[in-house]
Amino acid sequence: MTTARPIRVLIVDDSASVRQALTRVISHASDLEVMATAPDPFVAVQRMQQELPDVVILDIEMPRMDGITFLRRIMAQRPIPVVICSTLTEAGSDTLLQALEAGAVEVIPKPRVDTAQALLESEVRICDVIRAAAKVRVKARQDRMPRQPVAEKLSADVILPPPSGTRVLRTTERVVCIGASTGGTEALAAVLTRLPVECPGVVIVQHMPERFTSAFARRLDTLCHIEVREAEDGDAVLPGRALIAPGNKHLLLQRSGARYAVRIKDGPLVSRHRPSVDVLFRSAAQHAGPNAAGIIMTGMGDDGAKGLLEMRRAGAMTIAQDEQSCVVFGMPREAIELGAAERVLPLSLIPAEIVALGSRHGYAERGGPASRT
Repeated sequence: MTTARPIRVLIVDDSASVRQALTRVISHASDLEVMATAPDPFVAVQRMQQELPDVVILDIEMPRMDGITFLRRIMAQRPIPVVICSTLTEAGSDTLLQALEAGAVEVIPKPRVDTAQALLESEVRICDVIRAAAKVRVKARQDRMPRQPVAEKLSADVILPPPSGTRVLRTTERVVCIGASTGGTEALAAVLTRLPVECPGVVIVQHMPERFTSAFARRLDTLCHIEVREAEDGDAVLPGRALIAPGNKHLLLQRSGARYAVRIKDGPLVSRHRPSVDVLFRSAAQHAGPNAAGIIMTGMGDDGAKGLLEMRRAGAMTIAQDEQSCVVFGMPREAIELGAAERVLPLSLIPAEIVALGSRHGYAERGGPASRT
């Protein structure tokens, strides 16, 4: 029996301490290997001329050539999965969005070493993202990456109790819950930009670092007909509005009088993530039931699969994105194999399903979409 070759990683960062920290993190995973490190893109190019890595981890602010310029050159000359690893601040978030547009697979923060828990969560996030990035290049492969027992994998039970079995009454209010991870930024843009202002309210968990989601939401808001914003605790879920879970916080759906609203909560990683799709989907199963639709899209791992099954058992419409249109067919595949998705659709058909959900239940009767003021 042959052992799979480790995923080889090239780290490009001008900080020696960051290079050392990333090397330590990656060395803890048996299926990952640091091929080389480089203090700037010029040294990285010299190393890549000798051997190509499977994944590049790239900083943005570096001497001689910035990371965005280097990323564009990589994508133009020899595309390789690139993960941007940068200190995330509000001022720099727009630059990081440019990185995604230039072809970066994912954006992650620099590893945190201030507490043991922060270091463990950084290790989990970084290693999972590298594995996902490696799969982007070979997304048609049917075999799965080995899963490493790097941390206890908690379920949504740590945030919400399991479903009680009590059925939620059907009402005229509808809500759409979407979960996505790697490749989700572009997939969400493809869906949200095609929604009219009369569409049902949308609540989204996209695996994304802290302080990055606000810039992502602002960017989508400029592109969409509907209102898109980073969710705040107590925000109403209204037709024509999409709320995106803030990075590093769980987002839950709850009933608020005649409408739905969201709660923002701290808590441990669930299904190795915070925010977690499983947490959102479970809350939707408990508080919306047949009045909700659950959609699971591109991403690695299985976050959201169990929650989507709970939504389906509660009477919600459930959809999984198909393999051909996914960047990484991980989360949708897990949901499909679990029997959680009643329908499997290409990304291009998902907006129409959201619109149809609203039109079937008469949104025009209830006063129109959310105000964009």
